[in-house]
Amino acid sequence: MRNWNLWVLVCVAFLLAALGAAFAQENPDRATEEKIVQYLREHVRPGERLIVSDLNNNVFKTPEERKVLDRMFNTFFKIPLFVAQYKASTSQVPSLADIARQFNLPVQGEVAVLLSIMDSDPRVPKFITRDPISGEITAVDIEAVKKDRRFGQALERTLTGWVAKDAPAFGMDLFDGKTFSSEELKGKTFLLYFWFSGCPPCVKTSPHLAELQRQFGGKGFTVVSVNADRLLELDVTDDQRAAYIKKYGWTFPVGHLNKKMQESYGSVNVYPTMFLVAPNGVVQKHYVNYTTLQVLSDDVASIVK
Repeated sequence: MRNWNLWVLVCVAFLLAALGAAFAQENPDRATEEKIVQYLREHVRPGERLIVSDLNNNVFKTPEERKVLDRMFNTFFKIPLFVAQYKASTSQVPSLADIARQFNLPVQGEVAVLLSIMDSDPRVPKFITRDPISGEITAVDIEAVKKDRRFGQALERTLTGWVAKDAPAFGMDLFDGKTFSSEELKGKTFLLYFWFSGCPPCVKTSPHLAELQRQFGGKGFTVVSVNADRLLELDVTDDQRAAYIKKYGWTFPVGHLNKKMQESYGSVNVYPTMFLVAPNGVVQKHYVNYTTLQVLSDDVASIVK
């Protein structure tokens, strides 16, 4: 019996190793990301700034490694805005899991590592307090972000600067392969909705949008849905997005967010984000994170009446 149990353990170990190898082959970026996160976890020292160029030149030299490192580095500078926007709009602090979902950071402990690096980087304001054991964020100093030269202007515009401003012009590729631009919305009231497929508050919001379209679609109103999956490099297929749209009964334009459009609308980092625009092209309301159907319906009704 003892020999049989040992044989079972050997087989299980072999199977797990084979599955791990297969996973690494099918998900090379994930395996590379795990490798980089592990290296950073072992080499990041409190108070010491991490130089990405040193990592590129001396540690991670393959194209695959540099691709993943560059994506992590770009995400690094988006996190402060996301955290500040999340706190301002919800009065709560985002969890590490919230941040991981927003930026497609799949490796266990990856967000905590990036926040640790952030603590020692002079280019990032000291705006968060973290639990020393769990690593979770416990407090956010929004004013510290607002006062920072790198982040302040973008945050201020995102939080308070949109209402009564002209909605920026945009163009995007629709899911069905056609193109769509803001030119097609002239004289209409529209709700511009930024989202991604794995976003929990977006799932909660999705049926509201179908209801708004049902209520007001015949009154010169439409929802315009802008999906960030591709921009965020999420592993979501066209079929999955199509199933999502069918599930929630969307009948309005749905397209892919591009970099230019994201930047035009304040470098959207919190999803969902929505802009309610009047027929004259002026933003009437700006919503960040989940908003109830009642609020959305009342706001749209006040314009299309």
